[in-house]
Amino acid sequence: MTDQTSGLEVARTATRFAASAGMLTAGIGHLSFARKSFQAQVPDWVPISKDATVLASGVVEIGFGLGVLAPQPHRARVGTLLAAFLVAIFPGNISQKQHERDGAGLNSDRQRFVRLFFQPLMVATAWWSTRPARKAGGFGG
Repeated sequence: MTDQTSGLEVARTATRFAASAGMLTAGIGHLSFARKSFQAQVPDWVPISKDATVLASGVVEIGFGLGVLAPQPHRARVGTLLAAFLVAIFPGNISQKQHERDGAGLNSDRQRFVRLFFQPLMVATAWWSTRPARKAGGFGG
C-alpha cells in the first residue's frame, strides 16, 4: 500500500465512522428526543402514520449506523443499501420544503432549501466510505 493509498484509506475510515455516528444519532433521535420533529419530513402521501414512519426509519438508521462498521464484503453492501435508503427518503426533504414545515432543526425556508443539497453529499459519503480498499496500482480509490 502506498502512502497515498494509505492516506485515502484513513480518510475513508474516518468518513465511515462519521457517517456511522450521524446515522446512529439520527436513528436515536427518531426514536426519542426528536421523534415529533422528524414527522415534519414525512410526506402526506406515505400510507402509514407519520409516527410509525419515523419510528421505522429510526430503527433502520440505527441498523445502518452499525452496519457501515461491518467488515468487508458486508460493509460495501450496507453502504450501497444506505445510499439507496438516503435516495428513497429524499422526497421527505422535498416535502418538508414544499409545505414549509418546521422540524428536525429546519425552521426557515432557507434552511430547508440548503438541506436539500446535503442529501446527495450524504449519498456519496455512504457509498464512498464503504467501498473496499483498492490494491496498489488500482485506479480511483
